[in-house]
Amino acid sequence: MSFKEIIPAVRTENITYAVRDIVVLANQVAKTGKEMLYLNIGDPNQFDFAPPRAMVEATYKAMLDNKNSYSPSSGIKSAIDAIAREADRKGIKNIQDIFVTTGASEAIEICLTALVNDDENVLTPTPGYPLYTAVAAKLRAIENPYYLDESNGWQPDIEDIKKKINKKTRAIILINPNNPTGSNCNTDTLKEIIKIAEENELVIFADEIYDKLLFDNKKHVSIASLNHEMPIITYGGLSKNYMVPGFRIGWGIVSGNNKILSELIEAINKILRARLCANHPEQYSIPVALDSDNSHLIPAMEKLTSRRDMTYEMLNSIEGISCVKPEGAFYAFPKLEIKNEDSHFVAELIKETGVVVVPGSGFGQVPGTKHFRVVFLPPENILEKAYKNIAEFFKKYCDKYEK
Repeated sequence: MSFKEIIPAVRTENITYAVRDIVVLANQVAKTGKEMLYLNIGDPNQFDFAPPRAMVEATYKAMLDNKNSYSPSSGIKSAIDAIAREADRKGIKNIQDIFVTTGASEAIEICLTALVNDDENVLTPTPGYPLYTAVAAKLRAIENPYYLDESNGWQPDIEDIKKKINKKTRAIILINPNNPTGSNCNTDTLKEIIKIAEENELVIFADEIYDKLLFDNKKHVSIASLNHEMPIITYGGLSKNYMVPGFRIGWGIVSGNNKILSELIEAINKILRARLCANHPEQYSIPVALDSDNSHLIPAMEKLTSRRDMTYEMLNSIEGISCVKPEGAFYAFPKLEIKNEDSHFVAELIKETGVVVVPGSGFGQVPGTKHFRVVFLPPENILEKAYKNIAEFFKKYCDKYEK
């Protein structure tokens, strides 16, 4: 065949997704027969977590009732209304639009696409979820990371945010609770972010997908509840709080001054209409979930608290590894005192022990620091074995590579 090699679009060159990319190496190691301990994917259903039965039944009934057609582009009315009620409970007022998407990730990508031009930038939390940098790369936007302060419980570094703003900055992204660190923003920090956004006319993208998964009776404050005029898009979904990542159901809530937001809302809806709709039957589980008593979270948080505590204690007991105690979600982001890159450490860890974690470089970090992310969803027996393996390996690694 004389067909020339097909050259992919330049926009794909800088797209990476460390959480999934590391699986390529893990699969190679698994083929050797080594026992694998996966601490890399934040999927509750791979372990001993399940959604409330009523959500599954609502979806099943919708399918039997032949709700298998396209839905309205923004979502079905009962779902939109339930999201509005949930927003009101969170203290979000002055809502201008609500839309249901294929996971919160689609909502985020649609809004970034609607707002950001080539060579413009959005302030992205670092460490942060790699979806944002992947989408920015596809949009040919300029990466503009702001740092979280490890010495301050991974709170956003306000002074660093101020330094990073330039004439082409369009928005600031907040992941709260944060993936990968498990941090939970305090109210003073949120107010400072609002002040910066207002002074610089920035849209706030508030990713609050883990807002019900808080430890030690901590409270989550939605940033949109603190200012009802600022242009804020709050993202949520069923995946994490309700243990159904495979449903791929998320949403965006646009709040603030309508005069400021009207053109952006229309741009968002143009994209929503062009991609038709989110999964239709699963949307019927949204009101069942959001209007429930959330009693499913009681046993879930009991398990997660035990696993969080084990993670914090066992990792901090390893000389050369330190870990800030997570306040939300189900991730920890321990720091490595090594000279080599954390990607090298993680690769060797997987090959030697079968313990699969994700290098900190995949989430961004303060230059010169080294980390890795663990997911503490697995049961205690798996976590204990994994952390013991990490402890034994770390000593061998330092003896081999760090002298």
